[in-house]
Amino acid sequence: MMKTQNTFFSPGQILKHLKTGGYYRILHLAKIEASLEDVYVYEALSNHTIWIRPQLEMQDGRFIPAEIHPT
Repeated sequence: MMKTQNTFFSPGQILKHLKTGGYYRILHLAKIEASLEDVYVYEALSNHTIWIRPQLEMQDGRFIPAEIHPT
């Protein structure tokens, strides 16, 4: 049985990147096949680019839940 990922963010949640001010939507929680490292798959709302970032990096304070959905 696979261990449940302990995450701060959930699929569908909108986040704000504190440095750039960009908004992103969490799409999935995933694992890197080679290392089994937990990662977030997320989408930039500005241009719909898909990104992957390690869970620990994503949760280190550079992203926060967005209080207002960007227009």
